[in-house]
Amino acid sequence: MERVTLAHGSGGIESNRLINDLFFSYFNNEVLCRQNDASLIKSISGTLAVTTDSFVVSPIFFPGGDIGKLAVCGTVNDLCVSGATPLYITAAFILEEGLNMCPLEKIVYSMAKAAKKAKVKIIAGDTKVVEKGKCDGIYINTTGIGVLEGYELSQKLEVGDQVIISGTIGDHGACIMSKRKHLSFQTSLKSDCSSLDEITKRILDISSNVRIMRDPTRGGLATTLNELLAYTDKSIMVYENAVPVKEEVQSFCDLLGLDPLYMANEGKLICIVSKEDSKKVLSALHQHPLGQDAAIIGEIIPDSSHKVYLKTSLGAAKRLSPATGELLPRIC
Repeated sequence: MERVTLAHGSGGIESNRLINDLFFSYFNNEVLCRQNDASLIKSISGTLAVTTDSFVVSPIFFPGGDIGKLAVCGTVNDLCVSGATPLYITAAFILEEGLNMCPLEKIVYSMAKAAKKAKVKIIAGDTKVVEKGKCDGIYINTTGIGVLEGYELSQKLEVGDQVIISGTIGDHGACIMSKRKHLSFQTSLKSDCSSLDEITKRILDISSNVRIMRDPTRGGLATTLNELLAYTDKSIMVYENAVPVKEEVQSFCDLLGLDPLYMANEGKLICIVSKEDSKKVLSALHQHPLGQDAAIIGEIIPDSSHKVYLKTSLGAAKRLSPATGELLPRIC
């Protein structure tokens, strides 16, 4: 069975065969297939949104996705929660010598499928091959380009604004951890890896009072909420009983002494919206498959210390600090 060799990164015949037979075959579009050193795109009217990310998740295949789907969805989501419509993605691959072509093709196919679903085009890329042992199979770096069309998020929090999460938390982090070689739990846990383009559009179509949206990836819900408060004079109260967590995720976390509030997500968003619009935003989310477990989990409170508090099921309030250290490396 064919494997990746150093020659596939040499720029010669093997490189061209890899590019033409694999990448162009799945990423086929009129911009990419011109094969220019720089892709030329038509003028975009509006405010541009640009994001970049690198994906080193281990294992590269996991229940609910793989590193290719994760790369596209993660990039699309960073654009969407900024209020932008995703348009284009670039993808650079670092491949390890000896990587089997079969899983590589599955990953490329997965990327193409995810890009088509999110209505984005992969318009530029690069491939490098490193010696065996210098890379764990495959790493992917992406850049995403989108455009803001009309309403821009205010980023200004008001007392009484409601905090909404679009679904259950911790699914991705628990899934990846359960599949690590040194743990190897037999579970039904599945990553929530998904593109958020449809539900962010629903939210922005129905409300002009959305303050902030974020996707709580590394560091989870608790860390992301803390990041939102960095430049404000407000605080957030989160109600523990309102936070949706799947039973299997909670059980997994209890077994290992972990907290779902700090577990990574790859298909969820936090939306802070005015109290007046919170119910209709929640209703819009409930009407989409990715938002059926959406819930109002907290609110902005008049506390100038810009902290996140958790009202526990026992009625006590404690501070939710941002994550420290590394809970699990290579989660995305």
